[in-house]
Amino acid sequence: MKDDPVSQVPALYDTTLRDGTQREGVNLTVDDKLKIARRMDELGVHFIEGGWPGANPKDTEFFRLAADGQLKLEHATLAAFGATRHARNVVEDDPTLKALLHADTSVLCIVGKACAWHAEEALGVTREDNLTMVAESIAYLVAQGRRVFFDAEHFFDGYTRDAGYARAVARVAAESGAECVVLCDTNGGAMPWDVERVVRRLVADLPCDVGLHFHDDGGCAVANSLVGVEAGARHVQATANGLGERCGNANLFTVLADLQLKRGLPLVPTDRLLRMTHVAHAVAELTNQTPPTAQPYVGSGAFAHKAGLHASAVAKSADLYQHVDPALVGNETRLVVSDLAGRATIQLKARELGLTLDEAQVAAVLTEVKRREHQGWSYDAADASFALLLRRIVGDLQEPFELEHFRVTVGGGRGDAAGPTAEAMVAVRVAGERRLGAGEGNGPVDALDHAFRNAANGTWAALDRVHLSDYKVRIIEQSGGRSSAGAHGTDAVTRVLVTTTDGEETWDTVGVHGNIVEASWLALADAYVYAILRG
Repeated sequence: MKDDPVSQVPALYDTTLRDGTQREGVNLTVDDKLKIARRMDELGVHFIEGGWPGANPKDTEFFRLAADGQLKLEHATLAAFGATRHARNVVEDDPTLKALLHADTSVLCIVGKACAWHAEEALGVTREDNLTMVAESIAYLVAQGRRVFFDAEHFFDGYTRDAGYARAVARVAAESGAECVVLCDTNGGAMPWDVERVVRRLVADLPCDVGLHFHDDGGCAVANSLVGVEAGARHVQATANGLGERCGNANLFTVLADLQLKRGLPLVPTDRLLRMTHVAHAVAELTNQTPPTAQPYVGSGAFAHKAGLHASAVAKSADLYQHVDPALVGNETRLVVSDLAGRATIQLKARELGLTLDEAQVAAVLTEVKRREHQGWSYDAADASFALLLRRIVGDLQEPFELEHFRVTVGGGRGDAAGPTAEAMVAVRVAGERRLGAGEGNGPVDALDHAFRNAANGTWAALDRVHLSDYKVRIIEQSGGRSSAGAHGTDAVTRVLVTTTDGEETWDTVGVHGNIVEASWLALADAYVYAILRG
């Protein structure tokens, strides 16, 4: 007899980099995927699914870089995703299975049909052939020394149509060596009362762990994940901020906090849970999505209280109108002066920089961060800029240069598409000496970069090793002192996120201004200062 299900801590499997990228409007670069993986590892999740090797060049390159040591995970195990062999292939010659093995990960997750209707209509195979494809694919990968999870696609719909066949698919997967059979609600319409009953049946049926994968088309993805765990599932797949196709997937942050804070299951270390809000906002920035506002636990409004009865009560005791202490997930009560979560984050960052801040300095940092947030700044995905801000406020930074002015000209000339599209001139002071530099580039940011480097003229060797690797722009509406993405009115400002690397480390800086070029310069300047300080 299996152990009491509620005593088992389920594994948290992040599928943001694969299923999350199916969200309309999300288009990640390989560098974006690496950054998001590092953020999710920072949170302490157990598995990170990197993508589908062989399905597209970006995912193949992601796994190549990971294998080359450019993705060092401290907590999570990297997994590669694929499918069962093609109906006409043998496992040894199947391109999908070959690509999975070539990804060089210890964990593989393969998807197969758990619904007879889908097997017959979508794949054009018989029920028996589908079972054989599942069995042979899993057995082959296990024989190659891999841990295999099996995503039973359309399981809940298949169970409704033909419970016996759905159970047979799950059983053959387990008997072929799958470490976990993941029950997938691919169309997102399952209801909690059905989920609990079905999961309990499968937990009793199978000799392996049962996992969960829910979409949110019926608005129940998180609820289904919770009742599935209560019914004995030991593996939960979800995505950061609920990203995913159509209405999205189960929100990993909500599922994690609910299970850990409400059910008492220690999925991640407490100090990792403290970083959840920061990670959620950083992933939003990296996926170029509006940072969560009303999202449970991590939203900027999750613990916000407007004037009136609630605000008055919260001022006396925050617990009167809050279901948990927001500091536990790194968030804050917006009307409470004593911002424990913000203070904890600042103290943690200061210690990482070797700084010791007194209460007055922490308060000064909090005040400045709040002021800047109202102007549209966000440091969630710009750790380097936040580190420099800390040093500036506490007086621990001697600026290596001072901008006098710059000028950028875009377009003009012959209009040669192959040539430079912008020219820039930069005037800076270095140790009291005025330096001028001019440069051409593919756009104003590239031109500014060249102009500044010409002005620096070899003063800092560190700059010779660095280059810009990414550039993101977001329009931020100023609304009632708060900022929100997506506006284009006269009260909008531009937030620019710049990524810089020296080949060993990558850092992100941010700039905000009403003018996109000014915002770009602010982000570039921080990138240069950070590089110079690193030496």
